[in-house]
Amino acid sequence: MGDKVMFTAVADRGGYYGPFTSDRTLVFNTAITNIGGNYDATSGIFTAPAQGYYFFTFSYHASKQHKTGLNLIKNHDLIVRAYDDKIGASTIIDNAGNSATLQLEAGDKVFVQLPAECHVYAADSVTTFSGFLIKGA
Repeated sequence: MGDKVMFTAVADRGGYYGPFTSDRTLVFNTAITNIGGNYDATSGIFTAPAQGYYFFTFSYHASKQHKTGLNLIKNHDLIVRAYDDKIGASTIIDNAGNSATLQLEAGDKVFVQLPAECHVYAADSVTTFSGFLIKGA
């Protein structure tokens, strides 16, 4: 494995995405950077190429028409989330994000999940997912 692993991808789905009745992986379908090729823009999943310490961040833009939020998932475990259930609040726009540093094993999967009943804006490069290897173990 090379020592350079990094990606940034955006969700470009043409506008508002969701809400859905169940959780689903949000596919950030346009990769801006994908050094190492470990982010899959068709599934939305990053696969760790080797054991090490990684940093991930995500952000979203949405309206207050529905709940908003995203979860960062490692394999099947919730790591961190950004969430707002204030529908129709005094502001009409919602922006949020979160980050995490993770110790991963080769083959671990990291992805962003759109929770049931939530939506985000998936256009104009405002909903993003990035990650990079800090140091191999």
